[in-house]
Amino acid sequence: MSDLWQERRAEAHRKVEPLAVRMRPRTLDEFVGQQHFLGPGKLLRRMLDADRLTSLILCGPPGTGKTTLAEVLAKSTRSRFERGNAAMVGVKDVRRIIDEASRAIELSGQRTVFFLDEIHRFNRAQQDVLLGDVERGTIILIGATTENPYFAVNSALVSRSTIFRFEPLSVEEVESVVRRAMADAERGYGRLDLRVSDEAIRHWAVMSDGDARRALSALEVAVLSTSSPCDRQAASGPVVIDLRIAEESIQRKAIVYDGTGDEHYDVISAFIKSMRGSDPDAAVYWLARMVVAGEDPLFIARRIAILASEDIGNADPRAIAVAAAAYQIVERIGWPEAQLTLAQAAIYMAVAPKSNASAMAIWNACEDVRNGRTIEVPASLRDTHYKGAATLGHGEGYAYAHDHEGGVVAGQNLGVDKVYYAPTLSGLESRIAERLAELRRIHAAGEPKLRDR
Repeated sequence: MSDLWQERRAEAHRKVEPLAVRMRPRTLDEFVGQQHFLGPGKLLRRMLDADRLTSLILCGPPGTGKTTLAEVLAKSTRSRFERGNAAMVGVKDVRRIIDEASRAIELSGQRTVFFLDEIHRFNRAQQDVLLGDVERGTIILIGATTENPYFAVNSALVSRSTIFRFEPLSVEEVESVVRRAMADAERGYGRLDLRVSDEAIRHWAVMSDGDARRALSALEVAVLSTSSPCDRQAASGPVVIDLRIAEESIQRKAIVYDGTGDEHYDVISAFIKSMRGSDPDAAVYWLARMVVAGEDPLFIARRIAILASEDIGNADPRAIAVAAAAYQIVERIGWPEAQLTLAQAAIYMAVAPKSNASAMAIWNACEDVRNGRTIEVPASLRDTHYKGAATLGHGEGYAYAHDHEGGVVAGQNLGVDKVYYAPTLSGLESRIAERLAELRRIHAAGEPKLRDR
């Protein structure tokens, strides 16, 4: 009676489980995506084939299968499976799981997989509790996180684990997940006369942004809102879902963007590198990612200003003026109008000629100041405004530039032969290079030439 009662309870729970939960893969063959580490011959597949599973940290965006894979791995290795969410379990719970895992090894030799979801929510002290037993192999830890584990997880725990990065599912992979749910008679809608257009499935696959759970939820909403109660259990009438219903069932696309985490840094990095790489279309797309996500517009404007000096410099001196104007305008108007100013500035930076000669000049000079022999200020250039300066020899031999031809004085300013600024031939800097070559010829000549009066 007890077993029958448990079976009925389980059946009752299955009936109310969301489609995305019911359709979770039960074997590796059912698992979709992540072929870069699960495909034939890839690292995780080889670990499983050799039955040498070690502690893992699974990181990546939501809906890509981290939790599901942890459960599949536990079954593949015939290990005990314990699971917890770091937001809800404490040190006491972890110690209990470790004690039970130790007893299981002593009694049956069976190892325990401990799946800890949202492991980044454990503070450093809580994560330290796991270290010794992970190292001894008492438990096989599988941690899952949407954060960068190198920032969010204890470095000692990271060093004892293999990191696997989950990528968003492709459009085709999400489509395959949806079609499988439509055809599965046990867990999905295979018993219905379900007629879903290809356009509807494609829309869900695109709008879910690689999140299979979101696509399956959209299918479920569409079926439940279109069919009658009796239709949901048996094929008593066709359930037709077209593009219009599909659009209504998923609503607005979810924007995956963490304003303080990886997305924040990765997208701004792509934005900067696209401008540096002279690709205005890519720059505008990455800008749009930040605009739609509500990134701080002044943060974007600051990065444009930095790029104007670092990557454009004197190849187009107007770039820094454009960046300064953009910053002032953005500061005054904010979203949503600031997107227009930022787009204009970003496109200007992307198409402008490029040179990092100015940036290299200051970086190399700073390196010499930090690590090289300090160059003393030549006596001729020292301050002379105070009484006694002349007695110290300050200003002696100083040549006033405007008294000389072209306003150029030879060789008095640094005292050593050192080149920091090496202009390129890009944009205006090609003309600057010509002028600088003449200036350096005069400096090399040594003697100042007085201007004719």
